[in-house]
Amino acid sequence: MSDRLPGFSTLAVHAGAQPDPTTGARATPIYQTTSFVFNDADHAASLFGLQAFGNIYTRIGNPTNAVLEERVAALEGGTAALAVASGHAAQVVVLQQLLQPGDEFIAARKLYGGSINQFTHAFKSFGWNVVWADPDDIASFERAVTPRTKAIFIESIANPGGSITDIEAISTVARKAGVPLIVDNTLASPYLIRPIDHGADIVVHSLTKFLGGHGNSLGGIIVDAGTFDWSTGGKYPMLSEPRPEYHGIRLQETFGNFAFAIACRVLGLRDLGPALSPFNAFMILTGIETLPLRMQKHCDNAKAVAEFLAGHPAVASVSYAGLASDKYNQLARKYAPKGAGAVFTFGLKGGYDAGVSLVSKLQLFSHLANVGDTRSLVIHPASTTHSQLDDAAKVKSGAGPDVVRLSIGIEDKEDLIADLEQALGA
Repeated sequence: MSDRLPGFSTLAVHAGAQPDPTTGARATPIYQTTSFVFNDADHAASLFGLQAFGNIYTRIGNPTNAVLEERVAALEGGTAALAVASGHAAQVVVLQQLLQPGDEFIAARKLYGGSINQFTHAFKSFGWNVVWADPDDIASFERAVTPRTKAIFIESIANPGGSITDIEAISTVARKAGVPLIVDNTLASPYLIRPIDHGADIVVHSLTKFLGGHGNSLGGIIVDAGTFDWSTGGKYPMLSEPRPEYHGIRLQETFGNFAFAIACRVLGLRDLGPALSPFNAFMILTGIETLPLRMQKHCDNAKAVAEFLAGHPAVASVSYAGLASDKYNQLARKYAPKGAGAVFTFGLKGGYDAGVSLVSKLQLFSHLANVGDTRSLVIHPASTTHSQLDDAAKVKSGAGPDVVRLSIGIEDKEDLIADLEQALGA
């Protein structure tokens, strides 16, 4: 191949992968093993001491997972990545490197309901405190910064409402505060938005969604942009201070622009243990090969369905940034010119009861708690994914009682519209 940089579709198929050197297998093999044989005692010692790269134990790393990590890092424009068991696991591992008990992180209020619950309740047991900010009010992030702030967390396209976040503006706040910006890029995928290009320092995904794309495998991933200086001000001792478990190595000093990914692996994944199975890594790799084709179809279908719903008499509102009338349309044009994603919400004039009724009448849409599948999916967030929130918090997060969330698949758009039409008519 020439010296030119490969395009996105080429990377989606080839990044990180080579024919298997032993068998010649062209597809990445599933290395379904717990552990790996060392060459000798010195080789084993160098691996355990972080003096050489290689395989020790699948909880820490695996050759199948390594191809997945390199591929997603290439697609996102990062320096390195770490695959873990789920998107939630990715968030835990990331924040474990950044926060000490009593520390704070700022999070956009418009997030996946599971993340809101994780941040609000589960993280309390670690002594990590979340401070909420409004992604429609950038100044609210500035006001939330305190001396205990260690990170800012946002979604590029917010779940469930599909609103677009102004990544560059919030990145400016993070830079001023001297903290990293973490962007959950699950709903966009790197095909639509590459947050690192807009100032993100860390990107996380639920691989379960669009990257895997087929609703068959759980996974999560952390991408290190290599852009943050972890030694500044002593805020991040996990990276800047000598690590006693590795003979005093300073990770920032030793590993440079991929130190954060190393920290997540050798301090987070090693000890917390949320390892991704090689089989799931293989399934997700296979899904990524068709990511550009699927995402464009997802977006084209979503726009057609949103336009249909916007004109239906039973529909009170449609929140889809791909519509010219939507408040986030200008941000969509800036950050996601190829399409505004496939997940969006709409409100029904009949309120809560109408939302519950609609999901039971749809036939082609599957009623389940997932997004990013080849199949079209539907859920009523107020009674399911966001049910743990009080009514005011539901509304603030875009999951009010009348709201229905759609994840538009890659079926024929005419069939999707026909199914919604019959359900709304009923």
